[in-house]
Amino acid sequence: MANHKSAEKRAKQTIVRTERNRFYKTRIKNLTKSVKVAVESGDKDAAVVALKNVNKSFHSYATKGILKKNTAARRISRLAKLVNSIAA
Repeated sequence: MANHKSAEKRAKQTIVRTERNRFYKTRIKNLTKSVKVAVESGDKDAAVVALKNVNKSFHSYATKGILKKNTAARRISRLAKLVNSIAA
């Protein structure tokens, strides 16, 4: 365990940040998976709704600094391409 006040504080901050990061990483994976599952099932309506949720969340995360702007755009673009492949 930490020997100094500042080291104790840093340890606490690390725990809090780790929990927060775990939450967002899981949320991002689940949102992405919801789109992919809808596409695999061939349900265009569900895929469009899921993509809309992903779009809103990822842009929000990019604004907050959780995802970089280009990373969010790239992931949304790839999922949109996947959803559009259902009709073709």
